Amino acid sequence: MVGRFAKAIAKRLKKLGVDADVAAMRAQLERADLAQAARAADALAATDQVRSALLNAVSHDVRRPLAAAVASVGGLRSAEGRLSDADRSELLATADESLQTLTRLVTDLLDVSRVEAGVLAVSLHPVDAADAVLAAVDELGAGPDTIELEFDASLPAMQADAVLLQRVLVNVIANAHRHAPADSRVIVSTSTLGDRAEIRVIDRGAGVPAEKRDAIFQPFQRLGDTDNTTGLGLGLALSRGFAEGMGGSLTPEDTPGGGLTMVISLPLAGADREGAE
Repeated sequence: MVGRFAKAIAKRLKKLGVDADVAAMRAQLERADLAQAARAADALAATDQVRSALLNAVSHDVRRPLAAAVASVGGLRSAEGRLSDADRSELLATADESLQTLTRLVTDLLDVSRVEAGVLAVSLHPVDAADAVLAAVDELGAGPDTIELEFDASLPAMQADAVLLQRVLVNVIANAHRHAPADSRVIVSTSTLGDRAEIRVIDRGAGVPAEKRDAIFQPFQRLGDTDNTTGLGLGLALSRGFAEGMGGSLTPEDTPGGGLTMVISLPLAGADREGAE
């Protein structure tokens, strides 16, 4: 259609005595306008897709703990002393757990906004990789039956934000554990590569096809999850944003023999960070 339009322009301009180069230029501008309109339409479609994903995720993941908290508080208020101590403690525990879940969800949403806006607050200091991994494992309540640790004892300290690094590790290890077979352990190892430290989180699950690996870092994605109990799907998106905010990276690799390996790479403390700055 564009070709016929360009030819018509050239023919008309030729009758008017206008050089054919001008006709070609105008046809090229016409094609550029069409391409720009197509890009704008694609951007709007992507925005609508993200908005729909956000609404779908929030409708379930926020309303569920909110409803539980409201019901628990309502039960406490309506009972008026007719509850046993055990029943009262159970309702309070439910309300507390639900409100903590809501707090985490809202915090993740705010962090995603900060990452995308480029205003994430980062405080870099020398951090021991083993200490960061052990803190994350302790937060998850994982034991040697589910996690295998392989630390490089000679690894120097890395340059990182300890709080953000722990959140990255918690998200990545929890994701690996969720997708690993029940009879296998997630392996967390540390090593160096040049002037960078690497933390590898290795699982023996189904893995992620190469063409879908970018998708797992998009907000509101739950690749492979079907029960809608794993939150808003922000964990890996936040983890990559936090890693990049610290001057590092988070990349997926195939696990030899099957599975997925997530590699957290960060500069060693004292390494030249002029480029990253």
